[in-house]
Formats: sequence, structure tokens, C-alpha cells
Amino acid sequence: ECPLLHSSHVCYSPLANSSKTPETMKTSHLASAVLLFITFLVGVVGNGLYLWVLGLKMRRTVTTLWFLHLVSCYLLFTLLIPFFAIYILLDFHWVFGMAACKLLNAFISMGMFSSVFLLTLISLDRYTLIHHPIWSRNHRTMPRAWKLAVGVWLASFGLSAPYLAFRETHVVDGGRIACINNYNISGDWNGTKTQDLGRRVHLAIFMVRFLLGFLMPFCTIVGCYVCVGLKMKEKKLAWAGKPFKVMVAAMVSFFIGWLPYHLFHGLKLYEKEVPESVMGALLVIYTFTSCFNASFSPILYLFVGEKFWKVFRTSLFTLVKAAFVDDLSSSAPVSSGRHGSEVKNTKQEMV
Repeated sequence: ECPLLHSSHVCYSPLANSSKTPETMKTSHLASAVLLFITFLVGVVGNGLYLWVLGLKMRRTVTTLWFLHLVSCYLLFTLLIPFFAIYILLDFHWVFGMAACKLLNAFISMGMFSSVFLLTLISLDRYTLIHHPIWSRNHRTMPRAWKLAVGVWLASFGLSAPYLAFRETHVVDGGRIACINNYNISGDWNGTKTQDLGRRVHLAIFMVRFLLGFLMPFCTIVGCYVCVGLKMKEKKLAWAGKPFKVMVAAMVSFFIGWLPYHLFHGLKLYEKEVPESVMGALLVIYTFTSCFNASFSPILYLFVGEKFWKVFRTSLFTLVKAAFVDDLSSSAPVSSGRHGSEVKNTKQEMV
């Protein structure tokens, strides 16, 4: 069966292999689709509110810039999810065309890489703040932060570009149209030589995605926070500091969110040796963890960052209050008076 998100392997229609159990497949597909729709609803609302507060209600700093781009990655991810949920509900029948097959998978992969790289950048930024405060004071500027953020998006696009080449639609058994990867680099899907070459290309792409999209970033993130923690302990700083709690939450959600994803794709290289029930269960697990990472991480940040939570509550109260003003003429003096001061006071620095 084809994985529901940005797959990195050749896969076929769930019904193409008669040894698979239809009931088992349909159950896992339905569970995955339900999780995706829940992710979409929670993610759009949560990420939208988070962007609203970060972009309009908090003072623009390097830290808020990092999280502004990070939440934008999550929002990009969640906005594309309904296409893949529909794909699953139609029993992996792709109805959106070849161009959408390539572009949607490239964009969702770009969102994944961007979020991973930004979390790594945030951890390195926190490390330099603690261990090299003088250097940070002189070099940690908004223009440099903007350049790094743009570099993250460009690098993510480059790593996701293979989808524009390998991703394509293919008619499978039963007349279904599957949106899958053809690593054979040929229209001959069943040729022995092209399948061997395709397997090597598939393995190379998986290794690049695993190393750059998980292993190296995770080791960097863990290393940075271990060093930060030791320095905080040495200086007897409070472990309950808001920035530290937000960063630890980001690190935990990153690990939980993406380890099952890469494990699933690694096992797909040996799917003939792996029981179908194991792959089906792992599909549901990695769908849930990916959903959690994209949709629930911003909510997690919201609750562990108390200053952000205070700004959010104040901003939401102000918004609701303004919504109940009778007319524009009566709202004008309010916006320039106490209401305006409330909005201004909500412009605070994140964590």
C-alpha cells in the first residue's frame, strides 16, 4: 500500500497484491484518513491563531522570527493534508492530475524539511545565546536571521525537488490512478535492470532524507540542549525558564513526530520480508505522530510559554471586545483610547 504523505519509495495500489487482506487495509486507511482530517482542522485553527499572535501581537525579534517561519511550515503542511486524506478515502485513486501529484508532494516535503531545519537553527541559536553571549550580541541581528530563514526554505526546496522528477501518476490494477514514485527512471516499470537501478536510487534518496531530515538534526538539537542544560546548571539558572521549556517541547515533538515516519520508509525497502499487519499498524502510528508534530506542537508551545499564553489571552479578549462594538464611529475613539493601549501592550517579546 502507498503511504499517505510524502512517500519516498515506489509503491503500488493496495489491491495490486492479492496476498494483502482488504479488511485490514481498509481499517488502517480509514483510521489514517480520520487522523488526517482531525490534523487539518486542529492544525489550521491552532497554527492560524499562533501566526496571528506572533505576526501582529508580539514584538518582532530573532526568536519570534524563527517561530513565525516554523509555524508557517506547519500551516503549509496542514493545508495540503485534505488532498491526501481524500486520496486514501478513494482507496488510493488519485483524481487531482499529474501536476498536482508532483507539486503537492514537493510542497509537503518542503514543509517537513523546513520545520526540521528551523528547529535545528533554533537550537543552535539558543546554544550561542548561552555559550557565546558577546558574539550573539554583535552578530545576532534581524537581517542575518532573515537570510538564514530564506536559506532554510531554499535548501528545503532543493531537497524536495526529486518529487518533481520521480513523482508521477500510474494506472494500476482495477483502473485506479496512483500518485507514486517511479525511481526506475523509465516507463518500463517491470524491467529487471530498471528495477535494480530504481532500488539503488530509492535507497540513496532514503539515506539522504534520513540523515539530513532526522539523524543529523536530532543529534544537533540534543547536543545543543545538553550543552545549554549544563551551562544553566553551572550558572545555577532556573531550569523552568520559559525559552528552555519551549525548546525542550520542540525537541520532544520532533523526535516523536518523525522517528516512526523514517522507520516506516526504511522498512518499505524490505517490505516483502515485513508482515502486512506490521506495515499497516506502523502506517497508522506514523500518521498519528506526523499529525501531532504538525498540528499539536504549536499548541504545546502555547501552553509551555506562559508569556505567549498571556499575550494570546489578552489579544483574543481585545479581538472579541472589538467585534461587539455597535458601529465604526463608536469604535474609533475606543481604538485610540484604552482599547488601543491594550493592543499596544500585547506587543511583547516571545518567551
